[in-house]
Amino acid sequence: MDAKQTVTLWRPTGPEELQLVKASGFKRWPPRLIDQPIFYPVCNELYACRIAKEWNVPASGIGYVTRFQVQKDYLDQYEVQKVGGEGIEEYWILAENLEEFNDHIVGLIEVVCYYDKEGRHEGYKKTGE
Repeated sequence: MDAKQTVTLWRPTGPEELQLVKASGFKRWPPRLIDQPIFYPVCNELYACRIAKEWNVPASGIGYVTRFQVQKDYLDQYEVQKVGGEGIEEYWILAENLEEFNDHIVGLIEVVCYYDKEGRHEGYKKTGE
């Protein structure tokens, strides 16, 4: 499948969720917890970076930014949600639809960068090993 048939999405994530992604071979997002009824992939890297810095770092000391591709024809059933100013857009995937969403990921979930209290770093810092 070529890039014209996929949509690039981003997801800021903490170390616990990233370990579950790693356990899947970087192919799937883990099921949502009981207090997480929606999975929120975002539409651009800048917004993902902002969330990683402002939410994940204070919560767990580190925030990862991931990138992945989803089949466009599948994703077209969802509306882009504008949740703030320009560029603050995301998709809302119900927890019960996450397995089906995972089935439409093309390729691997990549870690683009991570943030810690010292700032942004390129590459993938392994955690929990």
